[in-house]
Amino acid sequence: MIHLQNIRKRFRRPDGGWFDAVQDTSLSITAGEVFGLIGFSGAGKSTLLRLINLLERPDSGAVIVDGQDLTAMNAPALRRARQHLGMVFQQFNLMANRTVADNIAFPLEIAGWSRGDIAQRVAECLEVVGLSDRAQHYPAQLSGGQKQRVGIARALAPRPKVILADEPTSALDPKTTQSILDCLRDINQRFGVTVVIVTHEMHVVRSICHRAAVLDAGQVVEVVEVSDGTVDARSDLARSLLEAA
Repeated sequence: MIHLQNIRKRFRRPDGGWFDAVQDTSLSITAGEVFGLIGFSGAGKSTLLRLINLLERPDSGAVIVDGQDLTAMNAPALRRARQHLGMVFQQFNLMANRTVADNIAFPLEIAGWSRGDIAQRVAECLEVVGLSDRAQHYPAQLSGGQKQRVGIARALAPRPKVILADEPTSALDPKTTQSILDCLRDINQRFGVTVVIVTHEMHVVRSICHRAAVLDAGQVVEVVEVSDGTVDARSDLARSLLEAA
């Protein structure tokens, strides 16, 4: 489903030098799996996630999603391809002046869906995330967990093949965190959506992931297998993340 081939991304530092956020990285993610990107702060997790949908464009290498090379696309083709890549943000990124229903409807409006189809799809997504009774509320009237559920519903609305989640639980308490992870797992199992989740918390990996890439200094140290909440870690870094969990 997702293949990153020799991806590299550099950013210029304030002193004029360069910082290698992702270094010559290759990674494959299978269709229908929940895949984690884990590491300590500054490891390159979020940059790598944003390279998958080209919110950050790699300096070199190829990003292939569902058989399409996104890095070779022109702007209109990339916009169309991104409709199959939903994004869930750490800080929700909801529009304060739009209701819950209108926030979820927004990507469908951009994609040119009819008003009737939008209303039906919004209702379906609200049911999936358990917020049917909050359709006409505004973000300020919601808890943090409810805001993140709206973010998940918005990502799900265009029927994506992939959902990219950038630290979706880091601002939430443990109970709410688990409910968000349960929601993402349900979407993965019910609809077969591939989920890629960035986290620095090993318990998130144990709870939801099938596999996870352990990152350090912009490189993949290893890819760990997860089975029944048990992580098969071999590298010292992965073991240290387990101990910190």
